[in-house]
Parts: sequence; C-alpha cells; structure tokens
Amino acid sequence: MKTLYRLIAAVALMATASFAQAANVLVVLSDTDTLELKAGKTFATGFYLNEAMQPIKMLLDAGHQITFVTPTGRAPTLDKGSINPMFFGGDTKAMDEHIKLLDKLAVTSPTNSPVISLARVEQIGYEQFDAVLVPGGHAPMQDLLTDKNLGKLLTTFHHNNKPTALVCHGPIALISTLPDATKFTDSLTRTNKAAAQKWIYSGYKLTVFSNAEEEASKAQLGGGEMKFYPQTALEQAGAKFSAQPLWQANIVEDRELITGQNPASAIGVGEKLIARLAKK
Repeated sequence: MKTLYRLIAAVALMATASFAQAANVLVVLSDTDTLELKAGKTFATGFYLNEAMQPIKMLLDAGHQITFVTPTGRAPTLDKGSINPMFFGGDTKAMDEHIKLLDKLAVTSPTNSPVISLARVEQIGYEQFDAVLVPGGHAPMQDLLTDKNLGKLLTTFHHNNKPTALVCHGPIALISTLPDATKFTDSLTRTNKAAAQKWIYSGYKLTVFSNAEEEASKAQLGGGEMKFYPQTALEQAGAKFSAQPLWQANIVEDRELITGQNPASAIGVGEKLIARLAKK
C-alpha cells in the first residue's frame, strides 16, 4: 500500500512539474489571402503548412498551450502551394498527419476558428503569454509588416526578453516595430531603399527567406514581381543578415530572437523555441 501511495505521489509530482513548465505561445498569422505585387498584379497566398504546423505540433507534444492570433481575428488561409510532401522531407504520411492536426484545431475554419485578434491579445494582457511564433508564407509581406498592434506586442516581448520565433517570410513582421513602418515600406516599394529609423532590433543577427531564394522561386508568382524582398527590408532596417545556400536549413539566434531562413528551417526553429521555454 505504501508503495502504491509513493507511486501516486510521484505521478502527481511529475504532472505538477510538467504543468508548471507549460507555456502559452502566441502563433501570429496573417489574415489576408492575397499578396499585392508590382504593376497591380496579385498572388494568392496564406501561411505555409509545414512552417506553422511542424513547430505547433512540437509545442503541443511538449505540453504547451497555443493561442492563435491574426490582426483582425479573421481565420487565416493556408497557402495551397505548401501542401506538398517535399516540405516534409518527401514524407506524405507526415504531411497528412500535420494536415489532420490543422483540421482538428480548426484554425482555418471560417466559422469555428479559435483565432483572436491582436487587439484582444492586448486586452488579455501581454504578460499572460510566454513566447510568440510567426510562420511564413508570403502573407506576412502584405499585412504583418506594418501592423501597429503587432508592433506593440513584439516591442513588449523585446523589452521583456520573451522568445520570439519567426520562420521564412515571418521575420518581416519585425518591421512592424519601426516608428513608421508604413513610410519605410512605401519608400522600399518606390526605390528599394528606405531612410534609417530607430529600430529595436538594429544590430541583431537574423535570417529570412533570402534574396537568392526569392529569385530562384520567381516563377511561383506567375510572372508577377514582389514589391521588395524581406532580406532587403530587414537589412535596410539595420539587421545583420545571415544565410545558408538555397533551401538549406538555417536557424539564427540572437538574444530573444529565433529566426529560420526557409521552410526547411521550421523544425529547427521549433526545437530552439521549446529549448528556450524549458528554461523559463
């Protein structure tokens, strides 16, 4: 009987310890499904399946809580081009497993999505959340980079040294913390150059989908051309950019930031984020 009591106590202790380590991670996604290109052209887009769901599955498996967020609280859109086994190492079974998890979470459901707005996150209180994850896909290039509410959230996380993880095109969201992100991006659109502004991430080492990768994948845009590339924007803002050759996984850590270069970097970003949360 004493042995049974000890076993029960040990299990309860482990459960309590696990619960104490659980974190609430904000997953910030764009709520647009279209990227505006040069010459009035557009490109249907959204978030990339593996860039969102690989880290999310890892976080959930580790016992953490996920809160899904978009600028307005509108359900995000999955980029159909990302439903491809090549983003899962050619493993169709793994891809299907992540699609099933996405469906179970109902993130993209127009009626049942658990997504809340950035304004609602502020109402709840930034202190209630332990980390933020921003997956890629082209969609963040449309709205996240100039969203003032996102800028406030990221600035608060920066000042409190909370883990901030971003994948592929996701790091462009860091531009939202500039004093005038709209002026900055408008200048980039016109001249591919922008006047310097005081930036909280100036001097940070980071990575993002590289200019070389953008050029190599231009055909994906169906003849359209992006207004500017995220690497150029982040360098102009003051980041120290680091890249690996095309399509190779690359994860860069500097202070609270964890950035991944491309879809192949999603798992590595998830691993680094979970490691940070284990230390909180």
